[in-house]
Amino acid sequence: MAVMAKEDGLEYARVDVFAEGPLEGNSLAIFTDATGLTTAQMQALAREMNLAETTFVLPDDTAELGVRVRIFTVQEELPFAGHPTLGTAAWLNLLGAGSEITLRLNSGPITVRFATPREGEAGVFGTMQQRDPTFGTIHSREEVAGALGMALEDLDPDLPVQTVSTGLPFCIVPLRSMEAIGRLSIPPAASQAYLAKTDAKFFYCTTRTAGRAAAASGADFRSRMQFYNGEDPATGSASGCAISYLVKHGVVPSGQATVFEQGVEILRPSRIHASAVEQDGEVTQVFVGGRTIAVATGRFFQRETESFPQGFVIKPQQLRTRIKIGG
Repeated sequence: MAVMAKEDGLEYARVDVFAEGPLEGNSLAIFTDATGLTTAQMQALAREMNLAETTFVLPDDTAELGVRVRIFTVQEELPFAGHPTLGTAAWLNLLGAGSEITLRLNSGPITVRFATPREGEAGVFGTMQQRDPTFGTIHSREEVAGALGMALEDLDPDLPVQTVSTGLPFCIVPLRSMEAIGRLSIPPAASQAYLAKTDAKFFYCTTRTAGRAAAASGADFRSRMQFYNGEDPATGSASGCAISYLVKHGVVPSGQATVFEQGVEILRPSRIHASAVEQDGEVTQVFVGGRTIAVATGRFFQRETESFPQGFVIKPQQLRTRIKIGG
């Protein structure tokens, strides 16, 4: 599938990541050829898409080392994030790039491997191996409860609150119950003020599923990640940190396949498959996987402006042709 030249519009795709069906999971926008765009322009386009993350593919002459990709939230560029990595690689897989795709991210190379879809199966299922985790600060449970706007009793009394990173540092917060995680509503100002003085960038809250919810979903844990005044439907990078944490602290056996569900409360249900291995006291072999479903493609048209001096212009007659108006 040819990439659309900028003078004919800037092409992008939309995929749903960690989704079991279309319009579920975590939506991702992928600009399929960002050659020539500046960092400021990529950030402006990510704000325009207004999704948790947007990725920019940068074809170059070192493709044998992997495909260069940059990841942006609406506010900043990230060195690594799980659902953009999986979703971008899945789109390249759907375009015929192969069953094993390496992305060169700011944090380093990540390889995603795809299973051959069965007949009638939705989308593609991919698995990435994340970097071995680093375990950081053990946080004060009292301070974290205050930053989350929760009572101390809402946190699991038997497990620590700890920063873990496989490329992006998360403060892993084990909650006591499904009821507690269901009413999670993190106050942005308090949480950001707390995180700014720690080694973590975001909070990731999780708890074991229980009762009818567990029976209905088949998931082992329910998780939530609230940030930037909103909520992420699925967080692959945090899931890698969470499974590393759970294996390290003996909650999940080494190597056991584990399913996290996320996004349920915001009506974007997601399923994230994860595992990690403990060897000689070290956690390694962190794998995170899920399904990606392609849902849309489109093109941006933009006149030359101060922000986009080169523009990427669709001429009026081209636009009329594409939307079939005016004859």
